[in-house]
Amino acid sequence: MKYEKSCGIIVFTRINGEIKYVIEQSINGFYGFPKGHVEQGETEIQTAIREVYEEVGLTPTVINGFRETVEYYIPSVDVQKTVVYFLGEYNNQEITPQKEELLNADIYTFEEAKCLFTHQNNVDLLIKANEFLSK
Repeated sequence: MKYEKSCGIIVFTRINGEIKYVIEQSINGFYGFPKGHVEQGETEIQTAIREVYEEVGLTPTVINGFRETVEYYIPSVDVQKTVVYFLGEYNNQEITPQKEELLNADIYTFEEAKCLFTHQNNVDLLIKANEFLSK
């Protein structure tokens, strides 16, 4: 079995006082948050910021105090995956989905985003992020 580590950011913005989350749709149709593999010499946060920029063209400001880890197994390729997520806010930037990897990326309210996810770990991450921002 192989082990892989990725990092990403649950990216949000505020529009008229309402929090909206950036959700991307991968080529295979699944919805999720921007994330990607750690490259040699990168910190977790550096990886997360780079991946968000590559995938959706945003440079969010990472919010201190939020770090969540998700682990899952991908049987088709025999990989145990660990993904570390941070929380980040952006303002006045345009979302530009990476055409090679994504069908789409857009902003959604908490309720809209929750309904898009197929994987429970994404729902759980969204709930934790929303609760963190509501403090």
